[in-house]
Formats: sequence, structure tokens, C-alpha cells
Amino acid sequence: QVDLVESGGGLVTPGVSLRLSCANSGFDLDGYTIGWFRQAPGKEREGVACISRMHDGTYYPDSMKGRFTISRDDAGSTVYLQMNSLEPEDTAVYYCAADKLYFCNKYLSTVAMDYWGKGTLVTVSS
Repeated sequence: QVDLVESGGGLVTPGVSLRLSCANSGFDLDGYTIGWFRQAPGKEREGVACISRMHDGTYYPDSMKGRFTISRDDAGSTVYLQMNSLEPEDTAVYYCAADKLYFCNKYLSTVAMDYWGKGTLVTVSS
């Protein structure tokens, strides 16, 4: 059973960095493609980053390139989203999602993922 749990969110000031974690309470995520998504108030959920199963290839939408980095720990048990130079516009609930068949590509969307966590809130405010 895939039961994703996100952690690491919180209230931060603009310009700082934050690292989110995504873990599965059942078994390792090594065989799954993992995506990070976010949903700001009043907006649709959007893809932030993706790391593929098997070869760990990564994909970032153009709007996310440069400040966000997705990675997987050596044990394959946790996937991270490193977020740098945070801006108020980054305020959102951040979700991790998993899929056993999908490989990351430019069509990253919510429909590609089968399993979702409950999200962690990131608030960027001065």
C-alpha cells in the first residue's frame, strides 16, 4: 500500500530555503516515479518537479527551473524537494505523488499520478 506523507512545510520569510520530504509509510519509493505538485489558494494544482523510477531522470516545468531541485535518497525511501530563494508566490500546499508506471516528461500533470499525500503547507511571507 502506498501511503505518502509530506513534511517540512512551514512559515518562512522571502529569500530563504526550505526542504520538503516525501516518504511512504509502507515500503520504499524506489520503484516509483515521484512528482511534487503545489496548489495555491484559488488556483489549480500544478507540477513543480518530477523524478523518474529506475533511472532517476528529473523534469522541471520551465517556470520552476533554477530554484527547485528534486532528489531521492540513496536508500530510495525518501524523495526531497529543495526550494531556494522562496518568494511569496511560492505559497501553496505542496503535495507529493507517486506512480509505478509513469516516466517524467513535459506533460507532467496530476492525472499521471495514482497515489497522493495529504500535502504540507508552505507560507512565504514577511
